[in-house]
Amino acid sequence: MFSLRTRVFLFFCLIAVSGLAILWGALWLGVSRNPDDLSGAIVLAGISGSFALTALTVAAWLAFDEIVVKPIQRLAASMRTRAHTGVDVDVDTYSARFLGDLAPAVHAVTRRISDSAMETARAVTYETSRLAEEKTRLTALLTEIPVATILANAAHQIVLYDGQAAEVLAQGGVPRLNAPLFDYFDENSLRAGLDRMNKTGLEQKFELKGLDDGLVFEAVLKSLDDGDYMLLIEGQTMHASPNVARPLVYDFELLGQRPTGDLATTPLRSLVYTVFDTETTGLLPHKDEIVQIGAVRIVNGRIVAGEEINQLVNPGIPIPASTTQVHGVSDRMVQDAPDIVRAAGRFHHFARNSVIVAHNAPFDMAFLRRHAGKCGLVWDHPILDTVLLSAVLFGANEPHTLDALCKRLKIEIPERHRHTALGDAIATAQALVQMLPMLEGCGMRSFGDVIEETRRHGRLLQDMN
Repeated sequence: MFSLRTRVFLFFCLIAVSGLAILWGALWLGVSRNPDDLSGAIVLAGISGSFALTALTVAAWLAFDEIVVKPIQRLAASMRTRAHTGVDVDVDTYSARFLGDLAPAVHAVTRRISDSAMETARAVTYETSRLAEEKTRLTALLTEIPVATILANAAHQIVLYDGQAAEVLAQGGVPRLNAPLFDYFDENSLRAGLDRMNKTGLEQKFELKGLDDGLVFEAVLKSLDDGDYMLLIEGQTMHASPNVARPLVYDFELLGQRPTGDLATTPLRSLVYTVFDTETTGLLPHKDEIVQIGAVRIVNGRIVAGEEINQLVNPGIPIPASTTQVHGVSDRMVQDAPDIVRAAGRFHHFARNSVIVAHNAPFDMAFLRRHAGKCGLVWDHPILDTVLLSAVLFGANEPHTLDALCKRLKIEIPERHRHTALGDAIATAQALVQMLPMLEGCGMRSFGDVIEETRRHGRLLQDMN
């Protein structure tokens, strides 16, 4: 069994021997064809030798790419995935069989990392279980109190809301962590209450207006440190279900965050992402229609439980039986569903102040943009495509379908959720959460860094569409 150095040496020896053989062969061909014309023999030898050397170079590169470059890329991607996501990936030792001890060494390192991660995971599991029990008790306690509780930071962004507050927020749109309170309540009435609270230093009871005419809440403001504050809405004005089952949603890291304003330099983990997918009547954005929209949100690198859209859409045209077999959405299911104007408006509100993410985003966005005028919407959100992120991390030559990406990252999509808008949106979000630390590990720490890198792989999307 030859060592890696010996194999590389023999590979270049083969190139040298082949080059010499081409050289002498070309000279022999030229002289044999033109024995009495030296200049003609040299010209023929030069032409034939040039073609042969070019062919040798191409063959050598293809062989080197197949047995060295691609295996190294796969090994690097495997190690990066294991290091930054904790996914127990399988090392492709067969494709790296010509790289000597490199593949076994990578396998040994990943095994050691896996063993160490398991030990850490056991300790984390215990603490997580204990914290989950405490959160359950707190959620139950807040549910018993007939007051909707919202915690906001100094930038008026939502940091915490309980189940009852979720019902209140839902009257103005889907509840969202890190969203401005002004997306749900009248800005003038809220600012008036805040001004009185800041001037007096005391809690303020006031009338808080909703965005819909006639919607008024009896609310209380309580000041906290560093400009943060609590907004409490009394039960008799909430118009909420008495059997609210929504969990307590919070992220206290948002207390210290403030909008930066410069998207290009914003760290990846500080961005809010809205990950979505659509199901349609067909594959032609210029004439087919959306029948389902699914979306979830990612805040501080984590999927926010409960913040999602799973919306059927009435396309206004018959759904072909062939597409119903793919996504399961039939004409009967959408006959009472909202049309694209209402559904797109709801999703647009859900995606405010966030980066929109999709797998093959140009396809899904084309359906939304086609109806932008009719909906009165402008789709000017920054966009990330997980197809391109996959190409950046795993190499352009690898498959980049959603199934391939999920297999690579050990993400399981239940069969009943595959080819449903929400199921594919959740799978894409899980992939993005795992890819964010991998991108940072590759030196791409800001949104601008990622956009610059993904532009090199734009042709992948052209080929897919």
